[in-house]
Amino acid sequence: GPCTECSCASGKEPAKDPSHSKKKENGDQLCVPKIFFGTRTHKQISQISRELKRTAYSCVPMTILSSRDYTCIHPVVSNSSNRSEMCVELLEGKHGKSCSYYHGAHKLSEQHALQPAHGLYQAWDIEDLVRLGRKLRACPYFAARELMVGADIVFCPYNYLLDPQIRDSMDINLKDQVVILDEAHNIEDCARESVSYGVTESQLRAAREELDFMVSNSIRQKHHEPLRAVCCSLI
Repeated sequence: GPCTECSCASGKEPAKDPSHSKKKENGDQLCVPKIFFGTRTHKQISQISRELKRTAYSCVPMTILSSRDYTCIHPVVSNSSNRSEMCVELLEGKHGKSCSYYHGAHKLSEQHALQPAHGLYQAWDIEDLVRLGRKLRACPYFAARELMVGADIVFCPYNYLLDPQIRDSMDINLKDQVVILDEAHNIEDCARESVSYGVTESQLRAAREELDFMVSNSIRQKHHEPLRAVCCSLI
């Protein structure tokens, strides 16, 4: 077989070498870039992970980043309309209790533990991770984010790579990494969407009323008057 010391062989059989990611992260001599693979939809990620499974690289450490809409398994939060906000509140312990699934995320987030123990040897899909998360009572959302540290390939929707706010919140650093955009002709629309925002006329009218109230009660008038003028002009 190939010499395992040289960097060209490093991607071949990481399942047998749990220290693989640590050498990469901390050791200067083995600075292998990650591959960030962006797709238009979550559904396309499952197709691509299925294709990856059929290649010689099916055991390479990977992760899939997606929203809580796909990965939250908390019985209350996952059924709420604003999962992100509710999740953050739970983790801050505002109501005196936290999320036990979050505290179990580490059970899912070690690549070498994930693979032999649960049969996720090969490229997996979000649904596989969620299924396993339910079984282990461990949060797939945070596990997937932690798996990014040791992953050689990271799958995610385009906007995770294009939108600076999402990049920040997900700790994605693209410097010196490889970025692949599937069906890149969709990028323009996606870029437009990430810097666009839609409001209805009734939302504008409600905002104007609130701003009227602020201005007439002398609450930070100099900040609120220009905002009111914007609302009025848009209406």
